[in-house]
Amino acid sequence: MPTRDTRAARAEFVRSTAQRFNIPAADIEAVLARAQIREPIIKAMARPAEAKPWRDYRPIFIQPSRIEAGRAFLEKNRVALQRAEDQYGVPKEIITAILGVETSYGGNKGSYPVIDALYTLAFAYPRSGNPEKVAYEDKREAFFRDELAQLFALGKEEGFDITQLKGSYAGAMGWGQFMPSSYRQYAVDGDGDGKRDLFNDLDDVFASVANYFAKKGKWQRDGKVMVPAMRTAMASDFINPGNAVTLDQTVPGLAGLGYTTTAGLTAADTAQPVSLITLDGATGPEYWVVFNNFKAITTYNISRLYATAVFQLSEAIAGRAVP
Repeated sequence: MPTRDTRAARAEFVRSTAQRFNIPAADIEAVLARAQIREPIIKAMARPAEAKPWRDYRPIFIQPSRIEAGRAFLEKNRVALQRAEDQYGVPKEIITAILGVETSYGGNKGSYPVIDALYTLAFAYPRSGNPEKVAYEDKREAFFRDELAQLFALGKEEGFDITQLKGSYAGAMGWGQFMPSSYRQYAVDGDGDGKRDLFNDLDDVFASVANYFAKKGKWQRDGKVMVPAMRTAMASDFINPGNAVTLDQTVPGLAGLGYTTTAGLTAADTAQPVSLITLDGATGPEYWVVFNNFKAITTYNISRLYATAVFQLSEAIAGRAVP
């Protein structure tokens, strides 16, 4: 594995984190001294599932076993999930689907030491050497260094021994796979016990996922997520590059471009800003009109495939037909 001399960067990280969060530099050094660079983390980061086409990505999550497990989980936790829905406006099946996609309803919360994952990605992820990728690689490195700093702050605030926390290869933690910064900013005490425990307390987990969507995603209560569209013969290719969803169209506007929908939309729905996305389906291109609540799901994971999988799993869990 290519290595880089990051001693100066690490020293600056210790200095800035100590100053930023009022943590003794010696304590930060002591934790980093125990952190390990792990090659499997680098390999996992280099092959994300979201790189697959939709026809291959969909079966990973929209499958009978995950749907049935989701229905059973929702029924078992209906009261607490409904409480979160009532407070934040995020449907209980959406909260359930997030947990189903992220951790198989708590069955796989991750086995990597979070400190190792973030340390590896912050200081040891190989550079490509491509000048065109320098800005992206700088941004990625800065993101994980900030998340590592946020982990130290989280440990101080919540009383966690951060060397013992386990999570994903990207450093996400708990039932809902919150990154440290999201844990600090959006986790809430759902049952009033004075703690924000996203590892063991489902009341906190449900409320925190819902609060995340309400606060960061600006979730619209009773709002649409996505509806299927059809491409007419007069349509031209619709380009919405990258993963970021830009809500700069309307349903009537898309119809003028040759993309129509027969979904039961209200007048308020047709006035909403929307976008059109195209997915590589098993039988050809799929066209979808997506609304603000779809964009809200992408704040959890920017991938359009991820957001579509969450929505379709939620619909299946709720017993509604999935197109």
